[in-house]
Amino acid sequence: MRILLFIATNIAVLALASITLSILGVGSMLDETGTGLNLTSLLIICAVFGFAGSLISLFISKWMAKRATGTRVIEQPRTATERWLVDTVKELADKAGVGMPEVGIFDAAQPNAFATGWNRNSSLVAVSTGLMQNMRPEEVRAVLAHEIGHVANGDMITLALVQGVVNTFVMFFARIIGFFVDRVVFKNDRGLGPGYWIVTIVAQIILGILAMMIVMWFSRFREFRADAAGARLAGREHMIAALERLRVGSEMPDAMPESMQAFGINQGLRQGMQALYSSHPPLEARIAALKNAG
Repeated sequence: MRILLFIATNIAVLALASITLSILGVGSMLDETGTGLNLTSLLIICAVFGFAGSLISLFISKWMAKRATGTRVIEQPRTATERWLVDTVKELADKAGVGMPEVGIFDAAQPNAFATGWNRNSSLVAVSTGLMQNMRPEEVRAVLAHEIGHVANGDMITLALVQGVVNTFVMFFARIIGFFVDRVVFKNDRGLGPGYWIVTIVAQIILGILAMMIVMWFSRFREFRADAAGARLAGREHMIAALERLRVGSEMPDAMPESMQAFGINQGLRQGMQALYSSHPPLEARIAALKNAG
């Protein structure tokens, strides 16, 4: 399924990018003589490809999340717990002024939850079985409020746009570096030689790794905002208590796929350089921020 999804996403990106470039009348990144770069065309090409992947991922995010985590959407509540879960999400969504999300449960021993979806009125909020079993109702409500906070803040689409901008400039500067090396080092004076393609690939990998720090910084920033939203919707003390409980639960192995961890409320502690590439700030820092906000 993952391989098919990867192939399908890439085909969709290429198709969308090709159609968009044709509509914009952009055919080549080189100027008319073939000896220099057309920076305007290059930027348009990079923007189309850079945003295509992130926006397609955004639009299919609910579908991907359900399959990646095995989330079961609650169509009709089967138990009193499921009824309480749906009613609580409805109450918090109304309070935040967003459309009623789909509500789901996925199997995982670690207490966790996530929200995703392409807009405020078409989202998914899901919780783990571990969260429902190991947290008190007021703590679960605070976690749900945190996830509704993500939805109300438009974090999913903002993150996709940030990723699109980062993709665009990584591709743009990688190709400029590749072109410069091809001309100066490999002495190719027309067209694009092998040196351009090799250097561009290497530069894109290096720049992509560095640029990911920007995306992860924003991801950490949005967690503080969602915690603040959760505190407003469910009460600051309850939000702090929920994060304290998550800190204990974070010692359990996380069954959530790595591709989904940026959307969860909880992520294992990372230190050193890994912390720069972490999608979540330390729970201690989040708890301290809520306490200081009072």
